[in-house]
Amino acid sequence: MLSVYLSGEIHTDWREQIIAGAADLNVSFSAPVTDHAASDDCGVEILGAEPNKFWHDRKGALLNSMRTRKGLEEADIVVVRFGDQYKQWNAAFDAGYAAALGKSLIILHGADHAHALKEVDAAAQAVAETPEQVVQMLRYILEGTLPG
Repeated sequence: MLSVYLSGEIHTDWREQIIAGAADLNVSFSAPVTDHAASDDCGVEILGAEPNKFWHDRKGALLNSMRTRKGLEEADIVVVRFGDQYKQWNAAFDAGYAAALGKSLIILHGADHAHALKEVDAAAQAVAETPEQVVQMLRYILEGTLPG
């Protein structure tokens, strides 16, 4: 069983595309919590309200960091998606942490981000532009077969 952690932007269905495309492969997927409100508010929902937004965010960030760390450390491959709409500082951090752990790393972004992410891309074993390419890579890694 290949363990793949899907990190990065949460505003599109790229994770679902990869999971559906790899349904016939021996792959297990994990990911951060992609419900934005739940991710933001997990700390105060569990540990109590904070009147100061800094401490509100800090409680959530610390709790989420434990989930992220577990997912990254247990993964065989980490896929990090950089979307078009927002700056994903967390995605860049996850890519760096995965690289520091020596994890196999696939970066996923459009051509328009190639220059901005050149250092992140250089740390990866592969850079893809589409979820379909990621599925094709996973198929090749597991089965040694090429598309078509």
